[in-house]
Amino acid sequence: MLSRVADSLYWMSRYIERTDSTLRTLMINHLSAQDNPEEFTWRPLLRIFSNMDDHAITGIEHNGREVLQYMVLSRDNPNSVSNMVTQARENARAVQDNITKELWQCLNEFYHVVRDPRLKQALQYDDPATVLDTLIRQCMLYYGTTDITMFRGEGLCFMNLGKYLERAIQSADILDIKFSDLSYDLDKTTDTTYWKHLLKSVSGYALYLKRYRSGFEARNVVDQVLFNNDFPRSILYSINQLHRYSSRLKNDQNTEGYSKIDFLIGKLRSKLQYSNVDSVSRIGLHHYLNEITTDIYAIGNTLNQHYFAYS
Repeated sequence: MLSRVADSLYWMSRYIERTDSTLRTLMINHLSAQDNPEEFTWRPLLRIFSNMDDHAITGIEHNGREVLQYMVLSRDNPNSVSNMVTQARENARAVQDNITKELWQCLNEFYHVVRDPRLKQALQYDDPATVLDTLIRQCMLYYGTTDITMFRGEGLCFMNLGKYLERAIQSADILDIKFSDLSYDLDKTTDTTYWKHLLKSVSGYALYLKRYRSGFEARNVVDQVLFNNDFPRSILYSINQLHRYSSRLKNDQNTEGYSKIDFLIGKLRSKLQYSNVDSVSRIGLHHYLNEITTDIYAIGNTLNQHYFAYS
């Protein structure tokens, strides 16, 4: 496969994964704001998903409608849903011969949904939850279409590498920002709704209720998001999937690149497999998450150098 094709498939998948994570977090934050509108702040979400400075965040952090407009439609925000879907579609358009007709139609439809002028009015005057749910369903349609139509070859491997790399980054960032509010104290007690909203933002609420019977505790939340391999948005699960799909790219033409990728993924995988909440607590959650994200970015940079021909 040509490196430019692999690159486009990889980034197409990363943009959609980031879009899905953004939309789910927007939905949960919107619902949280309805419970406590006077004290709720959008600051943590804006710190994760935007490039705004603290002064700009202060200006809109209590205005939910303005935040939604900025996060969904703003052309000035590179991580807005509209910009990311546009980037995903442009990458798909460049490699139409390597994706199915159904997948192209799915992305093209998503693009027209976010570019529809009526979307801005709906976010301003209608129920935001209904609008966000419609957009989330577009992401789910993309995942389903990919799963049932894409050929199980190199192209899908690069798509899944992008998907799980981005997912690991998003889970780590959400965990880091949310625990920063508690000064990274894993033994600090807080309102159970705080953990409920955090888990829902990563689609982990239902699994948490089944897995942890002792109630909502910070240590259990960390355990699920970092180490639970039955949770499809945990960091360990994502890294295991990276190992799975990278191993399928091994061939005689790129042994050096594969060896470096395999080493970095194996190193990070071992770090996660042989860690637990107690060891994370001793190291410090913020420090541990920084190490994890640094390792993830190193994997991405190595992919860029050896598979996508970036300098």
